[in-house]
Amino acid sequence: MDQLALLFVLLIGAVVTVPLGDRLGLPSPVLMTLGGIVLALLPFVPNVDIPPEFILPLVLPPLLYASVQRTSWRQFAANLRPIFLLAVALVFVTTAAVAAVAGAIVPGLPIAAAVALGALVAPPDPVAATAVAGSLGLPRRLVSILEGEGLFNDVTAIVLYHVAIAAAVSGSFSLPRAVAELVLSAVVALAVGLALGWAAKKLLDVLGDATLQIGLTLLVPFVSYVLAEEFKGSGVLAVLVTALFLAEYATDPDDVLGRLAGHTFWEVVDTLVTGVAFGLIGLELHTVFHAASGRWHEMLGTGAVVVAVVIGVRLLWLLPAAWLAKKLHRRRDLDEEIPMSWRETVVMWWSGMRGVASVALALAIPLRTDDGSPFPARDEMLFIAFAVIVATLVVQGLTLPWLVKRLGVEPDADAERELSRRLAVRVAKAAKRRLKEIEQDEDLPEDLVEQLHRRAYEVGARISPDMVDEERREAHAQRVERIRTVQRIQNEMLSAARHEVLAARSEPGADPEVVDRVLRQLDVRSLRG
Repeated sequence: MDQLALLFVLLIGAVVTVPLGDRLGLPSPVLMTLGGIVLALLPFVPNVDIPPEFILPLVLPPLLYASVQRTSWRQFAANLRPIFLLAVALVFVTTAAVAAVAGAIVPGLPIAAAVALGALVAPPDPVAATAVAGSLGLPRRLVSILEGEGLFNDVTAIVLYHVAIAAAVSGSFSLPRAVAELVLSAVVALAVGLALGWAAKKLLDVLGDATLQIGLTLLVPFVSYVLAEEFKGSGVLAVLVTALFLAEYATDPDDVLGRLAGHTFWEVVDTLVTGVAFGLIGLELHTVFHAASGRWHEMLGTGAVVVAVVIGVRLLWLLPAAWLAKKLHRRRDLDEEIPMSWRETVVMWWSGMRGVASVALALAIPLRTDDGSPFPARDEMLFIAFAVIVATLVVQGLTLPWLVKRLGVEPDADAERELSRRLAVRVAKAAKRRLKEIEQDEDLPEDLVEQLHRRAYEVGARISPDMVDEERREAHAQRVERIRTVQRIQNEMLSAARHEVLAARSEPGADPEVVDRVLRQLDVRSLRG
């Protein structure tokens, strides 16, 4: 098996593990990691040969961009305090704790290299957290915090890692210079992200065609990442800013087909890239086996200690941080999403899985320092990093569904239902308001106006039947049943029409382009109902 064949095996696995995970009740990223581990143990499977410096630029941008599509700037603004406690403060605390422990138990590990190790194992993976938490039906506030933590902790950890690696390679460290680099990285990323977001919005308006627009959105996260890195900024933060800008300002409410096509496209990209990324995590065990050759007993003990530190520090930090956030939340009555009980805090603790960023940073550890000597304790750092990744991703990922069920953490169905009801009322009012404006400008028959008013009301009732009283709900249900009957028959009629058009495609003299154009018209008609 060569590298290309291995890639296609991972791509097929990325597709297959989604329904398999749903059937087994397990997250697909965990299944892909387990599949990668199995492949790594097979003698005929080659070692993965991807330069470490290419992993982050190729994998992170599309995954981050896809994750941002599921959130909004308002969520980040409302959750700044819990995200800061998790994404920034917890990364620093975990880095410091791991550096102190690793420096004490790993022979020959200098403090700068220990800090680099702490930084690369500190950030929970945003993709793993979203994929796992989203499939378990957790309360939306928990998913929002996990997404925010996962998206922003990479920024902090990657900058810390680069500063520590530079100090380990050069043999010198300057705190003012490190702080300046951190500030410069954030400023450059914000500038690049906003500028590219603005330019991409203008270009999207010019392109118009949905196919070209979707193609541009695929390129934008890569360009944002690479451009920010070129100017010594944070590529991860730049992608986040660009994606948030486009999600906020580049959405056309009336571009229904473009929005549906774009959503489907990014679902496909997210599924494939996520599967490949987590499959690579398992496959990289080749590297770990080589690093631990002849020293398994010693390295397993060291890895277990650091795993315990990473998991323990997260719990010890989350318990008081959640209590503090809840206390400030009650005092200031802010619109932020925080864990509302110790059970939810425990679920957040166990959701701290490491993944793609940690793998890429571990593999990117230099082989030598500036003076030509081997990088100190590089093999030990690699083994410890993968021990943390496998333990948190596989063990916690496999047991998280059981823990959620055991603790009884469920989505807040009442809050979701209430939000749907409020939105349904707003939808109906907006439709009626626009209808009244049209009535003033156009002379419409009374029976048509009455019918349109009823339809404006039904738009909201379809979203949330709870917005109407019992009598009107029954009448609405009868009308919906009639509409469904009409739609079912109409769909069968359109299906017969599509079969006829496709049969004409293979007839002599039929122009495939004309046939496809007619078929597209029928497809659009079916989509619009």
